[in-house]
Amino acid sequence: MKQPSSPASLQEKSQLALYCRDSLRHLESLHAQEALMQRAGAAAAAWAEELLGTAGGASPSVLVLAGPGNNGGDALTMATLLLQRKITVITVFLGQIERLPKDAAHACQQFLAEGGALLAEIPPDARCDLIVDGLFGIGLTHPLENEAACLVEAANRLAREWDCPLLALDCPSGLNVDTGFCQGEVICATHTLSFIAAKPGLYTADGVDCCGSIRVEPLGLSPDAALLPDGWRITLDTFAHCLQPRKRNTHKGTYGSVGVIGGAHSMSGAALLVGRSALKMGAGCVFLGLLDPQAPSVDFAHPELMIRKPESVFDAILSALACGPGMGRSDHAAELLELAIGYPAPLILDADALNLLAFDDSLQSALLERKAATLLTPHPAEAARLLDLQTVDIQQSRIRMAQELAHRYRAWVVLKGSGSVIGDPNGKWWINTTGNPGLSGPGFGDVLSGMLLALLGQGWPPGAAMQAAVCLHGQAADDLVSARTGPVGLCAGELIDAARARFNHWLRERC
Repeated sequence: MKQPSSPASLQEKSQLALYCRDSLRHLESLHAQEALMQRAGAAAAAWAEELLGTAGGASPSVLVLAGPGNNGGDALTMATLLLQRKITVITVFLGQIERLPKDAAHACQQFLAEGGALLAEIPPDARCDLIVDGLFGIGLTHPLENEAACLVEAANRLAREWDCPLLALDCPSGLNVDTGFCQGEVICATHTLSFIAAKPGLYTADGVDCCGSIRVEPLGLSPDAALLPDGWRITLDTFAHCLQPRKRNTHKGTYGSVGVIGGAHSMSGAALLVGRSALKMGAGCVFLGLLDPQAPSVDFAHPELMIRKPESVFDAILSALACGPGMGRSDHAAELLELAIGYPAPLILDADALNLLAFDDSLQSALLERKAATLLTPHPAEAARLLDLQTVDIQQSRIRMAQELAHRYRAWVVLKGSGSVIGDPNGKWWINTTGNPGLSGPGFGDVLSGMLLALLGQGWPPGAAMQAAVCLHGQAADDLVSARTGPVGLCAGELIDAARARFNHWLRERC
């Protein structure tokens, strides 16, 4: 079992900590004598009342779905408190009272003693101001079936028809709390109340769409004091120590020279996006090596970029190098990738560099011999090729796959997607929570590589650079959507100026 870290470290990371199912069960066992179910029910009742206040209405009513375990006990405790506050509660119970766990059975007895009734199905004439999902919580590891699946489908449908909030207790039923993956029916909550600590599945894969607004209720516990987190969420605090103001007595050489290898025939745009992004993220010099022999010798939109033949990029003294965007999979591309792997500077591999690497054992062996840092930025399909799996395998277990990639290739890895996962070579992992569907388009990965390249070129450590670039990438997209640019139709090039503005805002705020 993992041991806790130092108090100072715990205090810094407590708000960002993520715990998986086994760790949560261990935490619960450490506090088995405490009234956790009562605290959970009270917290749920308090948020339910908030949501009912928002919905309005003189005589609010709540539909509670209670399951056969302790999550159902939490829901029944909440229902009892709502009854005591003269709120109408319609409770549908899925299970058998005599088979309830001890604490849940006691909660059920209290609910019945308060005058509550347990129904087998949702009344056809019901009309409520709030629906509460207390069916399965974190315990479910398989797809919902039969009555449970029908009940979840009905809850989602009624929430839409009634235009009311749907509050999930601990975790939306049907969602895997460790992976964020769901098969079949799943509660589509507008709000999720996570007990004790935050769970990784709430922030990646399907969890991002299923959880709505998330609130963490520790129930009076301090999980970090007892157990080292399994992972962490990324926020500005994760990498703020690397944000430093620029001194006046500097020049372009102070901020690094970076290189980009890519841009085969008809794909120059990918490499240009990397170069432009790196330029506007503060890289001192950007050398752009385009494979296309017909490529322009100057980027008229940004003539600051130094475009040359790809082999000559290696002649420069580079602080960092990115290889792969729009590079293609030709023999020439493979030769350039081999040169890039041998270059003694931090190296970002993206796009076609990852595809070439996946099918070439000699390139993989060379990569493992590198002394400088390696950073991989795959999307799920590229990750599947690197691990000789199917894309669905990657999406079913994004955290574990990011860890496997980092371990196998001795690299920092960001597995891109909804709730991007960063893994380091030592097994640690982080989940990014910024970003929106506007990033689901061409070129955004190239812009991310450029941001990362610029930070590496300016001397950021690889882990902090990756964390900052991924967080900034998503935050810039969020800023654009807040300004009513997107999410539909958002273009990768638009992200670059937004990222520059946000990064400078961070510097002013923190320095």
